[in-house]
Amino acid sequence: MTFEYHLQSVTAAFCVPLHHMMKVFIAGLPLEVDEAELTAVFGDFGPVKSLRIIKDRETKESKGFGFVEMVNEDEAREAIRCMDGASYYGRRITVNVAEDKGPGFNGGGNKGGFRRN
Repeated sequence: MTFEYHLQSVTAAFCVPLHHMMKVFIAGLPLEVDEAELTAVFGDFGPVKSLRIIKDRETKESKGFGFVEMVNEDEAREAIRCMDGASYYGRRITVNVAEDKGPGFNGGGNKGGFRRN
């Protein structure tokens, strides 16, 4: 294999158009839903890169919301369109594009701890 041939192969691999990933926010999740099930539900619309249901630090129980990162933006938008406002285990869920809060975002407010007067 010549250097030129190898360079063309590598260049071709990097020139393939990439689909933009999209992070989706899900709220109103029933507490009994787990990550494997939710991954399968979103997987019906397209490949899921990652999924996380947010849990209470102490009890480890679901807080009823989470995030899913889908590989393809168009498929993520279709999932949002089909699932937003739908009934899931009898609960109305909210599904929309996740807002990027950027680094350092903590949800606001004092998170507790010891405070001296």
